[in-house]
Amino acid sequence: MSSPTVLLLGAMDTKGAEYGFVRDRLQDSGVDTLIVDFGVQGEAQIAVDVDSGAVAKAGGSDLNDLVAASDRGAAMTVMSRGATAIVRGLVESGQVQGALALGGTGGTSVAAAAFRNLPLGFPRLIVSTAASGNTEQYIGETDLILAPSVVDVAGLNRISMRIFSNAAAAMAGMVRAPALPERESRPLVAASMFGVTTPSVTRARARLEELGYEVLVFHMTGAGGRAMESLIRQGYIDGVLDITTTELPDNLVGGVFSAGPDRLTAAAETGTPQVVSTGALDMVNFGSRETVPQRFSQRNLYIHNSSVTLMRTTTEESEAIGAELARKVAASTGPTVVVLPLGGVSAIAVPGGPFYDSAADAALFGAIRTGLEGSAVELVESQLDINDPELAVFFADRLHALIGPRSTRSSTTPLGK
Repeated sequence: MSSPTVLLLGAMDTKGAEYGFVRDRLQDSGVDTLIVDFGVQGEAQIAVDVDSGAVAKAGGSDLNDLVAASDRGAAMTVMSRGATAIVRGLVESGQVQGALALGGTGGTSVAAAAFRNLPLGFPRLIVSTAASGNTEQYIGETDLILAPSVVDVAGLNRISMRIFSNAAAAMAGMVRAPALPERESRPLVAASMFGVTTPSVTRARARLEELGYEVLVFHMTGAGGRAMESLIRQGYIDGVLDITTTELPDNLVGGVFSAGPDRLTAAAETGTPQVVSTGALDMVNFGSRETVPQRFSQRNLYIHNSSVTLMRTTTEESEAIGAELARKVAASTGPTVVVLPLGGVSAIAVPGGPFYDSAADAALFGAIRTGLEGSAVELVESQLDINDPELAVFFADRLHALIGPRSTRSSTTPLGK
């Protein structure tokens, strides 16, 4: 059996010693390497398999022209485009089974752009000076791994060698790991959940599993919503139980858990069957109490825990949120049901709860009704609150009916290696 091959992507004109060390550690572990150079500052310091000229060409330019222009930003844009194309080709052709890179912010940006587009589950790791703080720009909604370099990627020393050695060992372990055993083929359902809708999603998930589905639950913290939308667009998902749409108010009002303007659009655009509800649309999320913007200091705030503060949506905000939900769902090209839980949209928005607000709920529901008029979307209204077990089972059973005989697609969709 041939050894797995790991792609090493980086600027070999300035990081040759570091990549040479990682190459040797991988080879000591019985792993072959394939080195791709995107450096533009001089000759590669180690032997490479794909040189920077080829990367520049794949990016639509000539390396000599890039060097002559002396514009590092423009050069990195070209090299990023070229590296992305080359890496994708190597992975799709089966020539490499993993991808590893080292770098500062510039090198991380190029490598992350190339690695983000690889299939879910494909082993990919970047040792980076930027692997702390806000890493969303590098990782996006993927399973790319960022490992802190601790010291700069600038030379070999007792700290960097330990970090690089660990990274090589981790990559070797990933590419040499036995393939996962084949599981019984079950259609995939994506479900959106938040703390205040957990009882409903938990019961609905159990019911869907009884019906023969595998359920992927996503935490609606911005990244969770983007990940779910991405998997729907990639064709992994057979049905969507999107009963927790709380990222919409965060995007509208300015909370910390926004999933961006594309939230609640993937299933509509792809025709994926979906059941949508209004879970946690009563709230906007912030960090600890002291992080809540001053302009909201007099609003109805609820301390969910030491790291999360919730703010009740107003009547005006609720109306706008309902209109946005209806607009996005009304564009659905596949079977869609919207369920309004008139008894309460979250665990704390039921009568007697700290976020109970009948006027805001009425504005939310009214805007959804108006927005769905004339559409093909089925609208169901229930007097129950969203966490009622009976309603949870209804969510699951209704989605099952929508999916029907379509529920075989995901069984043939590979997840990584």
